[in-house]
Amino acid sequence: MTAATLEAALAVHRFGLGDASLSGPGADGRGWLLAQIGPAEPQRGDQLATGVTGLKRFAEFVQQRRQPVVMKEGGGNTEQAFGEHFREIVQGDVRARLCTAALSTRPFNERLALFWSNHFTVSMAKASARGIVGAYEREAIRPNIGGSFESLLKAAATHAGMLRYLDNDSSAGPDSALVRRRARRSGGDTPPRITGLNENLAREILELHTLGVSGGYTQADVTEFARVLTGWRVPLRELVDAPAGAATSRFDAAWHQPGPKTVLGKRYPEGPQALGMVLHDLALHPSTARFVCTKLARHFVADDPAPALVARLEARWRSSGGELPAVYRALIESPEAWAPQPAKLKSPEAFVISSARLLNLGEAAFARVPDGSIGALGQRVQAAPSPAGWPDRAEEWLGPDAVWKRVEWATRVADRVGRRSDARALAQASLGPLLQDTTARQIERAADGPQALALLLLAPEFQRR
Repeated sequence: MTAATLEAALAVHRFGLGDASLSGPGADGRGWLLAQIGPAEPQRGDQLATGVTGLKRFAEFVQQRRQPVVMKEGGGNTEQAFGEHFREIVQGDVRARLCTAALSTRPFNERLALFWSNHFTVSMAKASARGIVGAYEREAIRPNIGGSFESLLKAAATHAGMLRYLDNDSSAGPDSALVRRRARRSGGDTPPRITGLNENLAREILELHTLGVSGGYTQADVTEFARVLTGWRVPLRELVDAPAGAATSRFDAAWHQPGPKTVLGKRYPEGPQALGMVLHDLALHPSTARFVCTKLARHFVADDPAPALVARLEARWRSSGGELPAVYRALIESPEAWAPQPAKLKSPEAFVISSARLLNLGEAAFARVPDGSIGALGQRVQAAPSPAGWPDRAEEWLGPDAVWKRVEWATRVADRVGRRSDARALAQASLGPLLQDTTARQIERAADGPQALALLLLAPEFQRR
């Protein structure tokens, strides 16, 4: 085993998404990774829905629900009808995400796209975001992973997907022109509930996207930031007749809380420019560097990353002004990231994607079931249970039921393709020096091809990275 071979194996499996061989990085694993830094590649798929398309579909459903209908016998309920209304868009988005990851020649770049999509979670588990999650990832996340954190943060925060998912679309300043107008029309001093201030987006940007829960902000900062965010909305009715490339969000001054606001001790002016100013300061805040760099190190290297590694990423963040390529390079250059012992457990999504890449299944892996049965393994694609996204620690994926589901999934896949796959050769070609002698012997002694492949898919060297 040479140092170059080990580096290639770690580049493919720890930083990438696995592969059938180590030929991609060749003798220069670090150089192979560095060459992948930049915006994400376009997703594979025909006629993928834009944000405008998804919002139109939502408006269509709302309009249909307002029309009198004659329910057919066994016609189902509103929830079922809602799911069916978005089925084509949702399946197309899920399949595009997974096929792109399974076939990408820039798997490190694709891993970064998946990481940031989870960091800035928008989930179709919430009805208001249905039909727009895939477009949000394509329009806000993927084009910006090779630029500054500030640009990525702003794109995510102002996209219709995020505004609807975290309810900013219905947030109005208590003293805004809209609230005052509605109060006058109602003849009283109390405005309708629907025009209240909503703090969801402000809180999650501070807690989940930038500073972290211990980042030094207060409840007063959340409220003031929510006032800054008022007016950033999704003009759903206007988008019904809009072209596919139209902007999915805009600033509506009538909903905006007038007057200056103070966030983290700094005063910001009234108006749309204040949001960009707040996001700029959050992107450069030391707590943001620490929180996000810790998450990045945890995702790629270890559940509890070495303090020296996190400090190195933080220093590069600060010296570059939050330029993400500089931080990625610091990660690749860090010795802690190249420890030979695999420390991270693959999530169900990563497990299925890496299996598809190992077996060269390509789009066929997701032809019959768009998510490749990842949902059955406990991780619904693009449907995280909360704004915090999916967990990134092994303990969250190692319960007895979760492990048994992996065994069942691997056995089914092996039964289908194991007779035409040489698991012994695959193990050597894909894992290289990561393959342990005990695992190699178990695969060699397997009764048949399906059993050998199942043993490979369930081997610690393949389950971990």
